[in-house]
Amino acid sequence: MTDARTGQPVVLQVLPALGTGGVERGTVEMAQAIADAGWTALVASAGGRQEAAVLRAGGRHVTMPVDSRNPITLLRNAGRLAALIRAEGVDIVHARSRAPAWSAWLAARRTGVRFVTTYHGAYGEDLPLKRHYNAIMARGDRVIAISRYIADLIGQRHMGLRADRIRVIPRGVDPAAFDPIAVSGERVAKLAQRWRIPEGAQVVMLPGRLAGWKGQDVLLKALPLVAWHDAVAVFVGGGKERQETALVARAEAMGLESRVRVVGNCDDMPAAYMLADVVVNASTKPEAFGRVVIEAQAMARPVIATDHGGAVETVIHNETGFRVRPGDPAALAAAIDQALDLTPEQRHALGARARTWVTNYYTSASMQAATLDVYRELL
Repeated sequence: MTDARTGQPVVLQVLPALGTGGVERGTVEMAQAIADAGWTALVASAGGRQEAAVLRAGGRHVTMPVDSRNPITLLRNAGRLAALIRAEGVDIVHARSRAPAWSAWLAARRTGVRFVTTYHGAYGEDLPLKRHYNAIMARGDRVIAISRYIADLIGQRHMGLRADRIRVIPRGVDPAAFDPIAVSGERVAKLAQRWRIPEGAQVVMLPGRLAGWKGQDVLLKALPLVAWHDAVAVFVGGGKERQETALVARAEAMGLESRVRVVGNCDDMPAAYMLADVVVNASTKPEAFGRVVIEAQAMARPVIATDHGGAVETVIHNETGFRVRPGDPAALAAAIDQALDLTPEQRHALGARARTWVTNYYTSASMQAATLDVYRELL
């Protein structure tokens, strides 16, 4: 099947909703790549903030409740997706999350189209039936792993999956958007004022949604151990109101209220990174990839990441950044001091190496091209 109007392939991406995370951003980037190739880009989700971005990228959005895990809704979504596949002449269905992947897989089987999955996370298996629920992500005709760490995990968990069906395609960053030269001082000053950053303070930034495993508590515990007593910890990222309140309360209980900012989501992350003297990824569980790490390196910022998961691949220790033991506030504090102690010349050299590393190996363009190649293989 192809688009009857253009004679070109049609790709349908399916994900729960279009929020602000890495899965959503990757979906938008691929919608743009598909449209730029002259193909038809469809996205099915429950909608969200990035819906307009899909349209700007040249894609079309179809709203349906694919964010539901209810078994009856999953079956109904399979019918809805099958009808959409037939109506639009879809050639490939690309599922990016487990619940919608079950519906998408059933729809692909009913209609005879090719099925692709992107294995975006490590997916815990601590609950009964969780392994079976997760297994849908290994049923693609091609299974895209977003890091070698995830590819190895897939091999360990899904022994029946042939290695020739797995493709390692790391996430990428747009080096034009994430470019220190492209960020004006006005943009940085605007954020500094909004976030009440003291003049001359050293900014230690942890970008990431408010979740226990993202390591916000590790940075809080590390902050009093940092030799730079004017260092301010800035937590960038959304969460539930109670999570923000709890984080602020913990800071106050530790006597750190004057040195902590919980600022929520930021629509200008390049400027946020430029405001940072060091960027921290303190996740206590292995990140499947960790987009923050490559974004900060593209911005030539000193980066500290925990020494597990995708960061092992994206940070070259003592060359493009620093890696520390997970869940170790003392080790994190020592690394923060090491980064803040860099001379301007050392800081510039590290930033240049980091940016070159990312622009050589972790760009959105390379991710888009590699994913299009996967689609072409199946076509």
